[in-house]
Amino acid sequence: MAEVIKMPRMSDTMEEGNIVAWHKKVGDTVEIGDLLAEIETDKATMDFESPADGVLLHIAVAEGAIKIGGVLAVIGEEGEDVQAILDASGGSEETPAPKKEETPSPQAPPVVQEATPQTNVVSSPPVVSNGAASDRVKASPLAKSMAKEAGINLSSIVGTGDSGRIIKRDIEQYLQSPQPAAASPVVPATPGAQYTDTPVSQMRKVIARRLGESKFSAPHFYLTIEVNMENAIKARKELNAIAPTKLSFNDIVVKSVAASLRQHPNVNSSWLGDKIRQNHDVNVGVAVAVDEGLLVPVIRNADTKTLSQINSEVRELAGKAKDRKLQPQEMQGNTFTVSNLGMFGIEEFTAIINPPDACILAVGAIVQKPIVVDGEIQVGSMMKVTLSCDHRVVDGAMGAQFLATLKGILENPIAMLV
Repeated sequence: MAEVIKMPRMSDTMEEGNIVAWHKKVGDTVEIGDLLAEIETDKATMDFESPADGVLLHIAVAEGAIKIGGVLAVIGEEGEDVQAILDASGGSEETPAPKKEETPSPQAPPVVQEATPQTNVVSSPPVVSNGAASDRVKASPLAKSMAKEAGINLSSIVGTGDSGRIIKRDIEQYLQSPQPAAASPVVPATPGAQYTDTPVSQMRKVIARRLGESKFSAPHFYLTIEVNMENAIKARKELNAIAPTKLSFNDIVVKSVAASLRQHPNVNSSWLGDKIRQNHDVNVGVAVAVDEGLLVPVIRNADTKTLSQINSEVRELAGKAKDRKLQPQEMQGNTFTVSNLGMFGIEEFTAIINPPDACILAVGAIVQKPIVVDGEIQVGSMMKVTLSCDHRVVDGAMGAQFLATLKGILENPIAMLV
């Protein structure tokens, strides 16, 4: 019996997936667990394995975006009627399976355009709408989405796909070719100015939505404290003489944060609307910068791990993040987040809370500056940290007490062992 394979939800925030590549072609025999395709979610590029045995009878989308629940493929016995199977399952889709020789086109670079003064206004093709006329044009879902975002009338494009279907590369080629000036209202550009328009990725869309929700729904307030890192610098040097891997200051911060959270469980909490959840596990998210934004892998039970264990996990997860290979479970369950820009020379900043956390710690650079010790001016290695707090969960005094504990541990690193 044939099985219609549909797009699964592969992360908690996923709304659609993006087909990157197929590893099987129509007519291939597949078994449960065989690698079928690579699918890009809002967080990572993940392997999609076959959930059924049989012959790959149909590929619904060769490449591009597809909503959760949309038809990916059909697996069954050779000779079965694919269209009848799709009709029976209610999963009939408008884009036919690609020809076997068709391969996804490479991603085109961002289009660089130059605004020039206009002397004659030339009407452009009408902007694509949701009307019936545009719906009758044969185009892949990704091509339709790209056309809608760019304001392109699909009827003005010649498709090069199967049976004249408009596909991704047709839109890209259209955008790169000289186009008449748009008659619809646009934000004017300075004559002669150059600019680059880059389509928003799935990851950036989710980052924008989640952080926008966090910033404008959670009442943020900020607490900053300065830490003398002289003892931490000495401790790191001594530890690196015997540690199996070279420890970073970020490892020391993560461990110190975890130890402080154990002493201040109210900070290790989440706002759930009708209740506040105090988390018993201390799971510290570590913000990692990638090309398209930020990913936050999670160090679970960080308070119970050694500095070397934290170092190894952060290195491994950061590498996966930069390769877009993080799995959903590696980015879930955080109870607190650390964002460190000290390595970029940023001395002080504020961070937006990463839901469902109640707080996030922004860590700045270690800077040598004059300080007063016992009435005398000395050179100190100082680091500023800023705690962003959700005022629904954490009050000012509570946040201040947490920072005082953190400062005490960082200034006397042996306290991490207590």
